[in-house]
Parts: sequence; structure tokens; C-alpha cells
Amino acid sequence: MIRVGRGGLLLALAFAATGCSGVQSALSPSGVEALTIDPLFWTSTWVGVVVTLMVVVVVAIALYGPKDWRARLGGNWLVVGGGIVFPVVVLTGLFIYGLLVMQAGALRSQEAGEGTVTITGKLWWWEVIYSGPNGEEVVSANELRLPVGRAVRLRLLSDNVIHSFWAPQIAGKLDMIPGRVNEVVFEATKPGVSRGQCAEYCGGAHALMSFYVVAMEEAEYAAWLQREAQPAREPATPEETRGRDLFFANGCGACHQVRGTEARSLIGPDLTHVGSRLSLGAAALENDPQAFARWIADNQHIKPENLMPPFRQFSDEELSALAAYLDSLE
Repeated sequence: MIRVGRGGLLLALAFAATGCSGVQSALSPSGVEALTIDPLFWTSTWVGVVVTLMVVVVVAIALYGPKDWRARLGGNWLVVGGGIVFPVVVLTGLFIYGLLVMQAGALRSQEAGEGTVTITGKLWWWEVIYSGPNGEEVVSANELRLPVGRAVRLRLLSDNVIHSFWAPQIAGKLDMIPGRVNEVVFEATKPGVSRGQCAEYCGGAHALMSFYVVAMEEAEYAAWLQREAQPAREPATPEETRGRDLFFANGCGACHQVRGTEARSLIGPDLTHVGSRLSLGAAALENDPQAFARWIADNQHIKPENLMPPFRQFSDEELSALAAYLDSLE
């Protein structure tokens, strides 16, 4: 029989806690809504722990306790009290507490008037539309930027199937339902980068439908949004120019928009400033020239069943030029 000492148990718990941290952990809240939800999670967890321990103690007494104790446990009071009254009281309390937490979020949704971002769940990526400095729409994809200390209302939509938008460190999750607009308020409490995920199975590449949330200081956010509202920069090198020519010659503009050019389609993600994002393919790859080349030629291997076909007709030199052009779009 293996014995685990107190030190070994503490070490195991430390490793477990480490595994629960990270950029997509609900146990590291950095948003007002997530900080509101956090006590509800720990309350529910500790209630579950206490109830489990109580059941273990009762079962142990029933099996190994003194005869008179076991006789008492055989009465109807345990069935009525422990099996009906106690669960009703505990679960009702948790239910009411949960409703109060959710209602607080709903009231914040009514109050948050500064800044609205519309996010649409696609197959299998995210369209993100900001209100620009002059009230114009600024289209981006697969990444949400937030100003620290200011509540932002997110309008969540889907143009296909049900998705669920979940950024655990910032707020709770909310479904995106075709034909309906749901709203949630995000307010980051400190700068940093966290990760989110579609939390409702939506077929195909669902498991790789992720995104990053970047919380920025107010001045930095305003400067970023100002740059994001600008059209794409012109190529600065012969290789970038070659890549731009290949982009248009091979019909990439039939699916993608690059503002300031003839590419105006919104079938796929907007690429106007794709080089400044943290990832490609809805967080499937880190963003660098090599990743662009890999994605263009072999995206079905990287993210199976996504709707972009692989383009394997390009030579290494052509892939390098395309990657240089896309990477330059910052």
C-alpha cells in the first residue's frame, strides 16, 4: 500500500494549482466581471467539498461505527433531513446567490455606455468590429482589445450556428445565437494578454476557434484604435511588392479585405492590419512570416476543416514574398 505524506500531498496540490493558472484560466481573474464570478466559484467549490466530506463521514459511520450510531442512521430522519431538506436548502441558497451575481452583470450591461464592440462568430473564426475615432466601423478579427478601467459592451452575434464567447480571465461566457443579439460587459482591471475560446461545440474546427484578449492602458488603446482605423500601409520593399502582386493575382481579395486596396470581401478575416495581431487562424499559430507561409500552404493540416483551401502552387520564393507582404500589414 502506498503512503503519501503531508509534504507529498502539499506538493501535489501545488502542481494542481499551477496547472490551473495561465492565459486561459478562470482562476486568474483580471476583469470586473470575472472578479464578481470568482467568489461564486469558490463558494460552490467549498460547499461541494464540505458536502462530500459529510457524506464520506456518514458512510464511514454506517459501515464501521458503533452499533448504536449505525442504528440511529437507519431512521427516516436521515432520509428526510439529509436527502431532502438539506439539499433543497443548500441548492436554493446557491441558486439565489448565482442569480444575484448574474443580475449584477445584467445591470452593468445597461449602464455601460462607453464603447461598443460587435463580435460575430463565424466558421471557425471571430469577426470583431470596433467603433472608430470618428464613429466609423473598424473591422478586425480573432482578437479583442480593451481599455483598462473602462466598461465596454460586447454585442455577440452568430451568422451560422450557436457559438459561445468565453474569455475566462475577464468575464463569464455567453452564447452567440443566430438571429439574436446577446450582450455582455467586459472591463479589464489591469494590462495584459489572456486567451478565450468558443465554449459551445460548433462542428469542424471548433476546438481551434480561439482568440486573444489584449488589455491596454487608455492612451495606448486610443492610439492603437487610431492606427487600426487607417488603411493598409503600402509595401516598403521589392519582396513585399511582389507579395502584394501575388496576393491579388491569385484571388485572395475574393475572400479577404485589405482596406485601401481593391480587396474588399468579408468572407474571410479582414487582413488590413493582420501583421500586428498576436496570432493567425484564430490563435492556431503565432504571428510571424514563417507562420504566414505555413498557413497559406498547409492550413488544412494546421486547422482541419477550416473553410480556406490550401494554396500549394506557390514556390518557396513566392511563399516568402506573400508572407513578407502580409507580415508588413501592421
